[in-house]
Amino acid sequence: YGQRRVARPAAALAVCGALALVACVRLGAPAWTLFAAYAATATVPNAGAMARARWQALLGEDPARRHTATSFEQAVDEVCFMAGPALAAVLCTTLFPEAGTLTGVALLAVGITLFTAQRATEPPPHPRPATGSAAPLRRPGTAPLLAVFLATGIVFGTLEVTTLAFADTAGHAAAGGLIVGLQAAGSCVAGLVYGARAPAGPAAARLPVLLALLTAALALPALAATTGSAVLLAPAVLCAGMATAPVMITAMTLVQHRTPPARLNEGLTLAVTAILTGIALGSALAGQAADRLTPGTGYTVALAAACAAIALAIRLRAPALSGVRG
Repeated sequence: YGQRRVARPAAALAVCGALALVACVRLGAPAWTLFAAYAATATVPNAGAMARARWQALLGEDPARRHTATSFEQAVDEVCFMAGPALAAVLCTTLFPEAGTLTGVALLAVGITLFTAQRATEPPPHPRPATGSAAPLRRPGTAPLLAVFLATGIVFGTLEVTTLAFADTAGHAAAGGLIVGLQAAGSCVAGLVYGARAPAGPAAARLPVLLALLTAALALPALAATTGSAVLLAPAVLCAGMATAPVMITAMTLVQHRTPPARLNEGLTLAVTAILTGIALGSALAGQAADRLTPGTGYTVALAAACAAIALAIRLRAPALSGVRG
């Protein structure tokens, strides 16, 4: 049906859910209504996946420029991860608790409207799947690739929660958000630098190497946590953040290579869904570890997830699927 016809009504439903959530909070409604209202916000359209699908449609025949565009998208994502929580904190503390949510609702409504108004860059819809254009989940190699995204999401989720818990325990709760921001800042810079360079070799061969570098970088926060010093943790988290963007850029490139053009939005959205699922799992695991064990234990969970991602990524180095690019 095309991005516009799907994204706008989906965003409208998510906006209604968020507004209902705010209303329930203000009116003191029963707790179950908060969960019911928030469930509707699950229809938020994935603007990142849609943007990457547009870059693929525009630059599909130019791998170097597509690599730069994908890297730029990842850097923009990191800027949002840095600015969003900070803006929410300021709004919620200086105005009223629901101000952050209402601002997010406004940004969603305006952003999706402006984004989908760009008709010239919207990929053409594919009302009927072309011959051989099976659903991405049914294509060989998709499951281990999504598992890599899941494991990487666990890394992200554990990093954030563990860093905040460690800073709080160390008596530097206010610095926790700043340290998490350093992680995003490092990833943003690394994404821009990585995008400015031509990729060396196929994405399937680069991904295990980059994941190994990420694993090595994750050892730094784990070591810093043993000292109990938030000052030492900050540069360690910055280095770990710098290793994340190249991994995400390369993994997304692999999704684009192995997904038929007619199903690209679907394939990219599955990848982001796997990341978000991993973040949720990682956050839950890190929260349990922080409460029941030492505050820095979550960094060990991140290391284990990164090692699992390497093992999964090695399976992706098989020759490209028949009829699929790259």
